Amino acid sequence: MHRVVVLALDGVIPFELGIPARVFGLAQDPDHEPLYEVITCTVDGGPVRTDADFAISVDHGAEALATADTVVIPATHALESISAEGRLPGPLAEAIDLIRPGTRLVSICTASYVLAAAGLLDGRPATTHWMHAEHFQKLFPQVVVNPDVLFVDDGDVFTSAGVSAGVDLCLHIVRRDHGSEVANRVARRCVVPPWRDGGQAQFIEHPIPEPSTATTSATRTWALEHLHRPLPLAELAAHARMSRRTFTRRFREEMGLSPGQWLIMQRLELARRLLEASDLPVDDVALRAGFGTAASLRQHLHAAIGVSPMAYRRTFKPVQDPPGSPADGTARGKPAGSTARA
Repeated sequence: MHRVVVLALDGVIPFELGIPARVFGLAQDPDHEPLYEVITCTVDGGPVRTDADFAISVDHGAEALATADTVVIPATHALESISAEGRLPGPLAEAIDLIRPGTRLVSICTASYVLAAAGLLDGRPATTHWMHAEHFQKLFPQVVVNPDVLFVDDGDVFTSAGVSAGVDLCLHIVRRDHGSEVANRVARRCVVPPWRDGGQAQFIEHPIPEPSTATTSATRTWALEHLHRPLPLAELAAHARMSRRTFTRRFREEMGLSPGQWLIMQRLELARRLLEASDLPVDDVALRAGFGTAASLRQHLHAAIGVSPMAYRRTFKPVQDPPGSPADGTARGKPAGSTARA
């Protein structure tokens, strides 16, 4: 079983600390067997303060890091020595050194400071909470900081923005390992959106509508049921009983995206589910997702995640098709695993 070890540091934020256990702990195979083992450790095995009015105690010390397939470091507000000098304190440096080469590394929010101070982000793209991005870049100029995205997947090293972006990142990892069916089940149990693309903006101001203000929620729900056909702006606005201008403005206020951008994201999500969970030809997937042609689907999927539909199916389809089947050569083998740590 894939072991996830969560390193709780002094001053850890309880919400972020709970994300890995909740998301990875809920991931199950079709026989309802757990897909991950999640354990929590501290540098010395003792209790640590949180940024709330309580401390936590754990059953493991830093030696657990040497047994991990994935190490997750949640955010902490107690990073004074790192944020001032860009260096890890001695005990923490010794703990990080216990992590085996090839272990997948994940930071949530400001825990990116820990990875950067350990030299594990040198030359790599990374992100952190938008409030700290400028300081982070000045302190670690060798890191390629993207301050605007929810999370960055760099193969064997993952970094995220704050709070809910940590949920998005962990769901993304489950999806990468085991496909969207497993990740979507986890998301439903956590009552969170099943997928927010890592490139989505971190900080979008959403004005709170007046109680009497109409929303686009019902139209969005309706659109999701009709993704297989064209959905021009005029039809969406008519369904919402708004002018096109008002609908576009209200939609952007609520979602942070234009209606067209949102529709493409939903069509891509449906196409990805179909590529993973069915043996439909790519032409049929394109039609059902509303792209019309395989060429259009290929263009949009490549622009979004850099792969073709066939390559995506080979990577993420959870079951290998037998030789000679219609989908032979389009299914993947094992879930994506760890690669060597730089």
